[in-house]
Amino acid sequence: MNSDGVVVDEAVRAAWDTYRILEKRTPAKERQEAQQRVKAAMDSVGREEVSRGTVFLVGVLTGYLIAEPPGGGKQLDPLNDLIPAVIRRLPSFEAADPEEVPMVTGVLMAAAMGMDTVAWRDRFGAIEPKEAMVHGFVLWLLADLFDSLVGKPGTIDELLRETFGTMGTSEG
Repeated sequence: MNSDGVVVDEAVRAAWDTYRILEKRTPAKERQEAQQRVKAAMDSVGREEVSRGTVFLVGVLTGYLIAEPPGGGKQLDPLNDLIPAVIRRLPSFEAADPEEVPMVTGVLMAAAMGMDTVAWRDRFGAIEPKEAMVHGFVLWLLADLFDSLVGKPGTIDELLRETFGTMGTSEG
């Protein structure tokens, strides 16, 4: 684990694959391929690094949502609009442990304040599996919010997959 907020590309890609696994619009074959890439990344760089990749992407999506609202709508206030909306929807995921909410809220706050979310989170030690799962749910909720604001499902997935393509990370 790096303490400077740097995350291995493969871990970031696998973190996005966790979104694709959760996203019900992902075709079954693509979901299965995403699961294989996540497993391969965890075997290669470790579960912890993939979890850090999820924290990184939570920061990226939060930044997108508050800097320039998708769809050209009203700018989201992170403290009044974005963070409460995400946290309120977390209980819709039965596996989301309420004990993890303070840490994921902290990551969202760090992102809203323009901080490096990975470096901020790294200060608290290893990301346990229950917390990592909740970060994955937060990532899905942010992606869903992005797509809702744009009015077109799958927009953020397309944008990030194009980004990964230009980075040269494997699509599988």
